[in-house]
Amino acid sequence: MTKNSLAQTANPSADLHYYLVHDRFGEPEGLLAEEFLLAADYSSVGLMSGGWSRAVGRWRDASATSRRLRVDAALRARVTPVGRTAAALYRDLGGVDLPDETALRRCFGDLPAQTPPLLRLDGSQATSGFRETRVYRILFTDELTQVGLAALSDTWQMPVTGDLTDPEMQIVGAVHRRVAGDAFRWNLRRVAAGAAWGLDVTCDLGGKRDEAVGMLLRGLTTQMRQQGLIPITLDRFR
Repeated sequence: MTKNSLAQTANPSADLHYYLVHDRFGEPEGLLAEEFLLAADYSSVGLMSGGWSRAVGRWRDASATSRRLRVDAALRARVTPVGRTAAALYRDLGGVDLPDETALRRCFGDLPAQTPPLLRLDGSQATSGFRETRVYRILFTDELTQVGLAALSDTWQMPVTGDLTDPEMQIVGAVHRRVAGDAFRWNLRRVAAGAAWGLDVTCDLGGKRDEAVGMLLRGLTTQMRQQGLIPITLDRFR
């Protein structure tokens, strides 16, 4: 697999994550723009966001809304993950073009307090034949539908090995990729007693560069969002 084909797997879009917010009648009410702050190893260290609503008519810090989105199922039911193409709808709502991402970042609030890194569980020993091994988990909230699972299976060429209707099911599929001297594999699984979804991503790096790691993690997050899931955090365990 080449780096170009990895880019196709990742299919990264804009840097920010966008969400369309509806009112209780199902009508578009506003937009939410978020950005995960990443450490040098691509693990997340914080979440920044800004929001716009018809009622307020301007962009402002939306940190409280982003936190609530991760814990409030009623709010999630009114929110749809979208891409920058939401700009066309934004023009319908606000009468002006969606600001560029540099301008949107100016309305974000203060940087979040830095938290200590998670404990690395397995030490630093690399998989045999590789210079370094990293293990990440991308955690998501909301439900993965059968249609969404089928779409991910098709995109990733992932055989589905679990049944979504089985409450005891954990791993529903696994993917393996080789890119030049690196190897990547990820498992799609239920976590937190079925309350969330996780992608457990193992990166075996043979060379000195790690840009492919960031590209893959970003792309996987985008593809999960395309199926309606909302990212919570991206942690590195090894």
